[in-house]
This record gives sequence, structure tokens and C-alpha cells, in this order.
Amino acid sequence: MEFETWWLIAIPLFFTLGWIAARVDIRQLVSESRSLPKGYFKGLNFLLNEQPDKAIDAFIEIVKLDPETIELHFALGSLFRRRGEIERAIRVHQNLLARPDLPAEHQVNSQFELGQDYLKAGLLDRAEETFNLLVDTQYSAQARRALLEIYQREKEWARAIDAAKSLQDSGAGSRQQEIAHFYCELAQDELVHTHPDAALGMLEKALAEDRKSVRATMLMGDAYLAKGDVEAALLAWRRVEHQSVPHAALVAQRLMDGYRAVGRPQEGLNLLKNYLAEAPSIDLLEVVFKAAIELDGVDAANQLVSDELRRTPTLLGLDKLLEARLMRVPPEVRPELTLVQNIVHGYTQRLARYQCSHCGFKARQFYWQCPGCNRWETYPPRRTEELNVMT
Repeated sequence: MEFETWWLIAIPLFFTLGWIAARVDIRQLVSESRSLPKGYFKGLNFLLNEQPDKAIDAFIEIVKLDPETIELHFALGSLFRRRGEIERAIRVHQNLLARPDLPAEHQVNSQFELGQDYLKAGLLDRAEETFNLLVDTQYSAQARRALLEIYQREKEWARAIDAAKSLQDSGAGSRQQEIAHFYCELAQDELVHTHPDAALGMLEKALAEDRKSVRATMLMGDAYLAKGDVEAALLAWRRVEHQSVPHAALVAQRLMDGYRAVGRPQEGLNLLKNYLAEAPSIDLLEVVFKAAIELDGVDAANQLVSDELRRTPTLLGLDKLLEARLMRVPPEVRPELTLVQNIVHGYTQRLARYQCSHCGFKARQFYWQCPGCNRWETYPPRRTEELNVMT
């Protein structure tokens, strides 16, 4: 009975206290909103209506009237950067950093914003210097990512490896695939300067980071070839099949040339036919088609292309079929068929593109790093029309 009486008293009391607190909060909110300049709400309204130019003008007026508005300086700097007015963004953030009364928290924030300005402006030396100052702050992860981007842009692959490992050790996620590519870049530089042994050392490190690195395996074959060891190169290129069968199309010409060099071209052709049966590819078909003409004759090559077109109907395949048929038709029919083949070929040239799965950037050649978004391994090893047929 005493418990029920206590609650009868307590519930109205708590309700009354809550009502009083709410009234105080509302009055404080109204008071603060009245103290804000009208230009603030005007600028906010422009932002909500996606009118950044007018929003900037409104915020600039507020900053002129009240230079102490730190948050508005940050908002202005971000808006300038988004609009591409990098010089104005840099000035805003430099002015903030020049203030002797700027709190430590805002100093670090201003430094980070300034680093982003430099990065977007392409002032990589200044950006690197700025982000290095932030490695031991609350912006550590963002600064390390920015430094990694800078080293990749500058093609400083050794420093990129250190930055990626540092980022990985900080708990920001695995970077093994990227690190493997950085070692591959170093290996390619060694191959350009005819240092195959040094390249092999880099590629072993790449495969230690990522055992599935097709690029490292391909380059390993190139390094062995540079040393004159064709058999070792063939073994390396054949390992691509175990990593990713579709990527075998990228080493098809290397394999065929290698088997010719060791006097076993038919073995190479048979191997590539097996790859083609397992993973259809117009690039692989191109290599097999030319080798089949040479080793098996025009009729066999024609049948090969015809069978492949039935299995994977594409205009790219039709182009190869017409090319094969032109070798067999009588001279009087050849001009008409040549005209058809030229029309189809002209159209297929626009379809024979690789496409980044992340940003959609299209290119004639295969890239390990997309030129559009700079991400690694976003290009499937098949042309766009083939991918559309498969899906």
C-alpha cells in the first residue's frame, strides 16, 4: 500500500519537472536562434535548395560582419573546394590557421581541410607535408589514405608500399592486393632497365602479399623470358589458369609465341583451345584463330570460329567469322562480303572495349589500375559486349 502511494506522488512530480525542463530548452533554443544573423538561415535555405553560389554569398556576408564564426569558415572552405575554387578554399583555411586564438581542435581540423585543398589542387608536395603533420592525430587514418594516394600519383611505389603497410597495421583494412601491385610496378621498372633478376625478387614479394596476383604471375613469365629461359616463362604463364581462367586470355599470345620458340606450336594451340572451351573470350579467340589458320588450315579455323559464334553470339565473333569466310569464298563474291565485313568491323571497334566495374571508364586496352577512378583490378578481362551477352 505504501509503494502505490509513493508512485501516486512521484509520477506527477516527474511529469512536472520534465515539462519545466522542456520549457527551458525551448526558450533557450528560441533565444539562440534569434541571436543568429538572418544571413545564416538564408544561406542554409540556399544550400537546401542546391544553390551553392547564393549560399556562399550569404555566408561571406556573415563572415564579414562576424569574423569569429569559425564553423562558417569551415563551411565556406568546403563549399569553395566543392565548386572547384581551390585558391579561395586554401585562403579560408590558411586564415583560420593564422589565428592565434584558434582552439587546438580547430587547428587540427583546419590542417586537414587545407591538406584536402592542396590534394585537389594537385599541389602534392604541400599536401604530403600537411598530411604528415596529421599522422598522429585523430585524422590519422584519413591522412594515411591521402599519403597513399599521393605516392601512387607520384609513382613513388616504394613509399606507397610503406604507406599501405602502415595503413594496414593501423587496422584500416587489408591492403595486400594494392601492395602486390606496387611490387609489380617496381618489377616492371626493373624489366624496362633489363634487370630480370631484380624484377623476379620484386615479384616474389608481390606473390607473398597476394598469392592470387595474376599480374605478378604474368610478369614473372616476362622476367624469365628476359633471362632467356622460355620453358620457365611458359610454366609461369600457365599458372595464370589456376589463378583465374578468364585472365588466361591476357597471356594467350605470350603462350603461343613461347610454344613456337621451343618448337611445340601444336601443343600451345591445343592448350589455348582448352582455355577457350572453358572461358570464351574474343581476345583468346583472336589468338587461337590465327594459330589455327597457320597449323590446322583455313577450313579448321573457319569451323572453330563458327562453333564459337554459336556458343557465344556476339558481333565481335561475327566479325571473326566473316574474316574466316573471306578466305574461302570465290573471288567474284569477295567484294560484297568484304563490304559487309568492313561495316561489321567498323561497328565492333566501338564495342571492343574493356570497362571498369567501379566507375564505368572504357578503354581499348586492359588496365590493372583504372585511369578513371584509380582503383586496382576493376577491369574484367573480357570486352563489354561479351559481358553483356554473358549476363
